[in-house]
Amino acid sequence: MASHRLATYAVGGVTRYGTVTDNGIVDLSARFGNDYPTLREAIAAGALTKLAEEAARHSPDHALDAIVWQPPIPAPEKIICIGVNYPDRNAEYKDGTDAPKYPSMFLRTPRSFVGHDTPLVRPRASPQLDYEGELVLVIGKAGRHIKESAALDHIAAVTLCNEGTIRDWVRHAKFNVTQGKNFDSTGSLGPWLVPYTSESQIADVRLTTRVNGETRQDDRTGRLIFGFRYLINYISTFTTLVPGDVIVTGTPIGAGARFDPPRYLKPGDVVEVEAEGVGTLRNGVADEA
Repeated sequence: MASHRLATYAVGGVTRYGTVTDNGIVDLSARFGNDYPTLREAIAAGALTKLAEEAARHSPDHALDAIVWQPPIPAPEKIICIGVNYPDRNAEYKDGTDAPKYPSMFLRTPRSFVGHDTPLVRPRASPQLDYEGELVLVIGKAGRHIKESAALDHIAAVTLCNEGTIRDWVRHAKFNVTQGKNFDSTGSLGPWLVPYTSESQIADVRLTTRVNGETRQDDRTGRLIFGFRYLINYISTFTTLVPGDVIVTGTPIGAGARFDPPRYLKPGDVVEVEAEGVGTLRNGVADEA
């Protein structure tokens, strides 16, 4: 298990943040809420490690079964998602194109994500809910035109994403995926933030996705077409990255749409996205009410 795990969660309908231990959660918002209303402000202040070290001096305030997990960063300014960023994924498209010169990307809204152990919602509009397991970078230091050599200094933490997608809705128009990527509660982020310490923590991490215990995706971040340094450099060319921004770095081969016949998610399924040194993000599936 990662040594420091900082989560956003709700107890009794009130959103809080704290450090996850094996026995429960130490409520840090009760102790630091005046300085850092949410983990986003703690990130901006460079305080994640300080918070985690303070938490080690306290026993848990809440049992894990008493909380509702939420995405770690409440209301990030930007959630930037990278498409087709593992080598075999480009081949999956069977369009005869070479590896792309620049990364594909799109934005998602916070409302399209739920937290850990919360069901993904299969919408009324389509049964084609699919999973995409991804490693996530959370920005800690603002920057524009960030050099690749300095790019990793701008990372505060890593987490996980199930970048759930409504497949037929990403094909509605000629060249956009926005609507199929932004249905309410179709993806997940979490379960927690692990503070970033060194490049070895992310450089070649095994990333797997399981559906009902069956491994569907299994790759390593060392094989990314566009690596983490390049992504931060490229994105910061057109937009200012700010603390709390989320970069979802791409999914390996093996999503449900690529099976014959496709294997979309259905109510009762359990999806687990796991990365070495980060943890496991787990979600069930439920139909839209």
